Amino acid sequence: MNLTNNLEDNLLKLKSALKVGESFDIIERIINIHGTKFYLYYLDGFVKDLNLEHARRDLYNFKKEDFDSITSMKDLAEKALSSIEVATERDLGQIVTLILSGQTAFLGPNFDEALLLDFRTYVARGTEEPAKERVLRGAHDGFVETIVFNTALIRRRIRDPHLIFKMYSVGKVSKTDVAVGFMRNKVDTKTLAKVQEYLETLSVDALTLGDQSLVEAIHSKSWLNPFPKVRYTERPDIAAAHIAEGKVVVLVDNTPTALILPTNIFDFMQTVDDYYMPVLTGNYLRLIRYIIFIVNLMLTPVFVLLMQNPDWLPAGLNFLFPGEPYNIPIFVQFLLLEIGIDGLMLASVSTPDVLGTSLSIIGGLILGDYAVKTGWLIPQAILYMAVVALSSFAQPSIELTYALKFCRMLFLLLTGLLGTPGFIIAAIITLLTIGFTKTFTAQSYIYPLIPFNWNALSHLLFRTRLGVKQSVKKN
Repeated sequence: MNLTNNLEDNLLKLKSALKVGESFDIIERIINIHGTKFYLYYLDGFVKDLNLEHARRDLYNFKKEDFDSITSMKDLAEKALSSIEVATERDLGQIVTLILSGQTAFLGPNFDEALLLDFRTYVARGTEEPAKERVLRGAHDGFVETIVFNTALIRRRIRDPHLIFKMYSVGKVSKTDVAVGFMRNKVDTKTLAKVQEYLETLSVDALTLGDQSLVEAIHSKSWLNPFPKVRYTERPDIAAAHIAEGKVVVLVDNTPTALILPTNIFDFMQTVDDYYMPVLTGNYLRLIRYIIFIVNLMLTPVFVLLMQNPDWLPAGLNFLFPGEPYNIPIFVQFLLLEIGIDGLMLASVSTPDVLGTSLSIIGGLILGDYAVKTGWLIPQAILYMAVVALSSFAQPSIELTYALKFCRMLFLLLTGLLGTPGFIIAAIITLLTIGFTKTFTAQSYIYPLIPFNWNALSHLLFRTRLGVKQSVKKN
């Protein structure tokens, strides 16, 4: 539905759509300029009052003889307003959406279009370093909940005209802004087309939980697969590095997280610390991360398997086994500890800071000590589970950490019930799950291993030298 030259009809339609008078924060402001009334509609709390006052002064200072020569809203914006971000719009539905997004609509008599003035100002926190992605060296800024701020943080690092941000509106109710960032001269066109197709055809009411709602809306049929289909980051330097490599980054308004596409399992083995350190140190840290990855997945299942087959180990390693009989099967103890650790984590998130010490004493000391004394757990189970819990913190991706946790629990359950055949079955299920998992863009999750590409694989497995081109000026 478009606006017409009838101001009364336009106002009636707009007020009906915005429910003016029912909601206290939808403001109607009337300005009388040389005997002609103009109407402003905006949301309280989104508009910066000083900018609106400047626009009002511009109109009042406009001479009457010049004002009589105005023939369109675009003409009025060019001759009378000093505001930078000004656009015209005729579609009523689009005008309503822009007002609810924080812009100011300006309507006048005998004009079949409205002026949209962008005086938005959002309440935003500072760009502090994200707590889960802290680094020893390098930048210490992070994304925030305002999408324009996040694109600016990436622009600050990539000053290239090939960097493109395309904006989409997703959600019938929320109409959430979603920006897709990529390098036009480097991006894989198939990946970009797939992402754009998803966003243009996605039918969802609202992205109430930001990026997670977007991912679940697209991958609604694969909710049983625990492995993450995308990589999340709150660091602009990581997002900028992946864009420069030819990947696509998706930014969702109201969310301080960027989605990196496409993402395979090897991408989760890299952290920004690897590249802020020298090559040798970076490779050492990455090797440690690979070892921790294997320990996190296999330590407790292998211990259960060895407990069932003690003759597999030489006599000198018998100290690894409990010296006294135990009441509860080892694999059940590990499963109880898996649940208990998650319970303590949830409690720590909900516990006020002043009670954090009390939680540590109750959870770590009292429960652990008395669980051993009462026969529920053995010391070895607590020790190995503590190693697994600490190794989880070495993985920056929370989503991959929980995927490994579910695989580990599958190993424990099948190994405890079926022994060696159960361990083999769990290994086959895990490998098949990883092998058949597809990325956000329907590509192989274990590329460049399958299909094999050694150049790409070596870049993911090892920290290589950063390519820096230097030009030598000849005298």
